[in-house]
Amino acid sequence: MSAHTQTAEKGQNTTLLCQESYVCSGTDEAVFECDECRSLQCQRCEEELHQPERLRHHERTRIRPGHVPYCDSCKGANGSIMHASIMGSRQMAAVRCQVCKINLCVECQKRTHSGGNRRKHPVTVYHAGKAQDQEEEEGMDEETKRRKMTEKVVSFLLVDETEEIQVRNEEEFIKKLDCSPDQHLKVVSIFGNTGDGKSHTLNHTFFYGREVFKTSPAQESCTVGVWAAYDPVRKVVVIDTEGLLGATVNLSQRTRLLLKVLAISDLVIYRTRADRLHNDLFKFLGDASEAYLKHFTKELKATTARCGLDVPLSTLGPGVIIFHETVYTKLLGSDHPSEVPEKLIQDRFRKLSCFPEAFSSIHYKGTRTYNPPTDFSGLRRAVEQQLENNTTRSPRQPGVIYKALKALSDRFSGEIPDDQMAHSSFFPDEYFTCSSVCLSCGCGCKKSMNHAKEGVPHESKSRCRYSHQYDNRVYTCKACYERGMEVSVVPKTSASTDSPWLGLAKYAWSGYVIECPNCGVVYRSRQYWFGNQDPVNTVVRTEIEHVWPGTDGFLKDNNNAAQRLLDGMNFMAQSVSELSLGPTKAVTSWLTDQIAPAYWRPNSQILSCNKCNTPFKDNDTKHHCRACGEGFCDGCSSKTRPVPERGWGPAPVRVCDNCYENRGIQLDVAELPSDEEGGTLIARKVGEAVQNTLGAVVTAMDIPLGLVKDAARPAYWVPDHEILHCHNCRKEFSVKLSKHHCRACGQGFCDECSHDRRAVPSRGWDHPVRVCFNCNKKPGDL
Repeated sequence: MSAHTQTAEKGQNTTLLCQESYVCSGTDEAVFECDECRSLQCQRCEEELHQPERLRHHERTRIRPGHVPYCDSCKGANGSIMHASIMGSRQMAAVRCQVCKINLCVECQKRTHSGGNRRKHPVTVYHAGKAQDQEEEEGMDEETKRRKMTEKVVSFLLVDETEEIQVRNEEEFIKKLDCSPDQHLKVVSIFGNTGDGKSHTLNHTFFYGREVFKTSPAQESCTVGVWAAYDPVRKVVVIDTEGLLGATVNLSQRTRLLLKVLAISDLVIYRTRADRLHNDLFKFLGDASEAYLKHFTKELKATTARCGLDVPLSTLGPGVIIFHETVYTKLLGSDHPSEVPEKLIQDRFRKLSCFPEAFSSIHYKGTRTYNPPTDFSGLRRAVEQQLENNTTRSPRQPGVIYKALKALSDRFSGEIPDDQMAHSSFFPDEYFTCSSVCLSCGCGCKKSMNHAKEGVPHESKSRCRYSHQYDNRVYTCKACYERGMEVSVVPKTSASTDSPWLGLAKYAWSGYVIECPNCGVVYRSRQYWFGNQDPVNTVVRTEIEHVWPGTDGFLKDNNNAAQRLLDGMNFMAQSVSELSLGPTKAVTSWLTDQIAPAYWRPNSQILSCNKCNTPFKDNDTKHHCRACGEGFCDGCSSKTRPVPERGWGPAPVRVCDNCYENRGIQLDVAELPSDEEGGTLIARKVGEAVQNTLGAVVTAMDIPLGLVKDAARPAYWVPDHEILHCHNCRKEFSVKLSKHHCRACGQGFCDECSHDRRAVPSRGWDHPVRVCFNCNKKPGDL
């Protein structure tokens, strides 16, 4: 406290010297302290100074070992305490100013000697010894000892208004509490409306009026976020919360934060200054109880398991004390002494259809304030009585308290959109459940927030509906299902055991196949040509599943139909010299069925013209109307008109006579995404561009495949114009360096970085296709 260390050394308790220097010149050991003289005096100076009659009655105290004088600045001229309301008791001196000849405590030294010339005054430092501390404690009553224990308590910000914990770990939490890691504690929190004096209540209930939690007479709320402090007397973590109805931003998050605090508390004080108990109080506690049981019990049980606690954190919720302060009205139950206030409160809950069964107990403590200040003694006794009860909520180590709060914050966090705010409840489900919504049916996920971090999939309370846009129909093998297994299957153009060309040929004559990993090929759509039953009725089960944002969706075989068309044309080009009219006709038929849009009636189901009912012969050509998707002969579908509502653009395409005559009527068709057309429709356009321009497959080989590559690109492929360099070696592409797509990841690579071949069944490629260097290194199936 002083730069004059050599002077300070003279102030050690073992060698307190006379401060008068009247007879001894300041060399003798001090024996007395005189309050009126404000000095320590040796035997000789004391006798000499107090010989005059007017000084003979000065109050003098004999100095004992470890003695430290009182602060002179804290006392008036007659020894009365000037700052008792601030200091709470008479303060011991920390230093003595050698120039001013007065003893000063720490606060008074800062106030009187922190600036100007006084800052340079030499001082003597007093060091209170253990003997004096023990002597003081022995002379204190129990109340004074408690006050002294809380003198150094300070509060700290635990969680801010955005639900971010401001303490990094358990060690920092324990350090800020200033308690032992092995100390078993309970948690007391306070709730109430803004301006009801919650911080003031905590200061007087636990800390004898010291402003541990900030209070303010201003209109703005002085408590933002959640603040905490440790009460060393009662071994309690005291938590101050932000007032209800006072926040203007992040209202939903701040409200959710209150329930997290309530969940880790052992005792909750609801503070109200209303002359009559409002419905908001009962509504808040009822909604908090419901949300606690629905959302927090499971997470608290998991924390119990992680921490290895003997008593579960979630057996029962906290106890509640309703602290009701009135001015003009009587307290609850005072009109009829036979009526118990707690019974009246329970009746009020039932009338409002609020059921606070999560709380271990609800008590009422009222005080009527005729003249300030408020009497907190009744609340203090009620709190101490509840804290002594360990039957339902036992104390735990501070590290466990932090882990519980951290677990709840990790689980229930993130912004809450304004459109999800439900004003009918203080704690609506939207505050605690996953915000993902099914893209097909619009139903929300019922799982808790952030469940995806634990690998838990989305789940909805209701069943989904089929959407052509997402094609969310899933097939499972019926034979495997009857054996207790659930194996998904996908309709494909060829079996995994077929070679590429053989698969195309088989598809042309036998149609699409359904292949099960366990049972093999279980269905071919045209295997028996006539009378072939639908696979749903024979070999597969169908289910409609939800489509959640961020998932890969439902990968069907037609997602890369257009690209397989180009790959198939490459295979045909290799055998072009062997093609005759028969295979060419077969390939044309393959092109028709392979890339037919979803709304087209399959060729296998078209036995006659939909208009004139003329039966089709083997060599007759079936034509699909681009508007309605039905099958017609050439004579009944010779007209053309644009069909933009089906995604065919402004160019005229083949339509039947009926659709041509009804061209002014807008079809009721589900709107396609504006930025991306379905894979099958694009593939159909590619196929028609080939078929309409060329009469034979041999001639088709003369058209550069690059003209249709971009249209045939699968949705997960990076567009060619965005690929400027190899994704692996970073070589820049040029005319001499060609781009190649990895069939697994869809990125662009040079030939050197993508020369490996592997099947990619997850993307619909059952045969070895081009994959990049990185994907080829992945274990298991791609």
